[in-house]
Amino acid sequence: MDFVNKVVVITGASSGIGAAAATMFANQSAKLVLVGRNETALKDVADKCEAAKGNKPIIVKAELNIDDDVKNIVAKAVQHFGRIDVLVNNAGIGVRGSIRDGVELYDRAMATNVRAPYLLISLATPHLVKSKGNIVNVSSVAAFKPIRDVDFLPYCTSKAALDQITKCVAIELAKDGVRVNSVNPGATRTPFVQSAGFSKEQMQELYKARDKTLPLGKMAESADVADLIVYLASDRARSITGSIYVIDNGELLS
Repeated sequence: MDFVNKVVVITGASSGIGAAAATMFANQSAKLVLVGRNETALKDVADKCEAAKGNKPIIVKAELNIDDDVKNIVAKAVQHFGRIDVLVNNAGIGVRGSIRDGVELYDRAMATNVRAPYLLISLATPHLVKSKGNIVNVSSVAAFKPIRDVDFLPYCTSKAALDQITKCVAIELAKDGVRVNSVNPGATRTPFVQSAGFSKEQMQELYKARDKTLPLGKMAESADVADLIVYLASDRARSITGSIYVIDNGELLS
């Protein structure tokens, strides 16, 4: 897999799966646009990426629920590199809540996990059509089944919607030679759990439980998911579009 002269935009690139994907793309000579809210962390990731093959990424600090910030991502990528070949919609938030908690939590989850990637895809599409590029959305196994031990209704709903966006856009853009696929991780060892409101202690207990209950006896690591993202973005996956790839250590089987 080689991404020489390919421009890859990655949201949520400051940590976890996004940071791991950035490093892997950098090792394959990609030119990177790294997007996130934590500028310091983005700079750290960018430095590691530049050290790989000498390509200096650009970083874009953005709040994805602000339309102007999303528009700025595409504008900066095209202004700096002149093209976009791959869009990785990795950024997302874990929103806990039940149907009894009202609609505000639903709105929050949908704004970041659905509306933001929808808008970014819309803005990037003309450039992806020119480059015959592709999109990889990062969803979740929560799109297929409720998370039983925690109220995660807003999050599950948003990821199901994102999967449908993947399929619909794949059909629409196929005639233009643009592929669209999704990677749906199960339990993965990332900062996601803490960002969803769990304490460090609760996170560790949850990880221990997942390591025991998942059929393969382990959680996924960020690099595992990133490897699948890079594969789907590469020419090796040139015949794959509209597909939902689960990487969950058998979680959906349990």
